[in-house]
Order: sequence, then structure tokens, then C-alpha cells
Amino acid sequence: MKKNIHPDYRPVVYRDAEAGLAFLTRSTAHTEQTVDWEDGNTYPVVDVQISSASHPFYSGKARVLDSAGQVEKFRRRYSASSAA
Repeated sequence: MKKNIHPDYRPVVYRDAEAGLAFLTRSTAHTEQTVDWEDGNTYPVVDVQISSASHPFYSGKARVLDSAGQVEKFRRRYSASSAA
């Protein structure tokens, strides 16, 4: 492997402030912000807008569509034209 061409792979904290979730992982992401972690060390922190804790698909807060109402609307609309 060539030297000095690869980005620095280091521990980084990803933080979703809206959901209150933060986790420590390794990444090449660059940031100037730091945070004191649970183990007493200071790590760079990347703030994200959406994570698995705040995304509607993963958190179970997604909208449920009224599919039964849509089916009935379709049947009413096209039942008259199919009878003719």
C-alpha cells in the first residue's frame, strides 16, 4: 500500500442531537468539533440530521396510508364505467 495517499482512519463519534443518540465508530470523516466520550477520551464528533433513532422508517413513526379507502374509491370510480 502506498504511503501518504490514504485518509486518516480514526475513532469518531457520530451524534444525532434530535434523538439523543451518539455512537463511537471508526471513520475518515474530518471535523473540527470534539466531544468527551464515556471512556474519558476526547474524540472528533460529526453531527448528523437523521439516524436510525430519528428516521421514521426505523423508529416506527411512519404514516400509515388508508389503503382500504383508496380501494373503495377506485371501485366506485371504475365500476360505473365497466358496467356500461
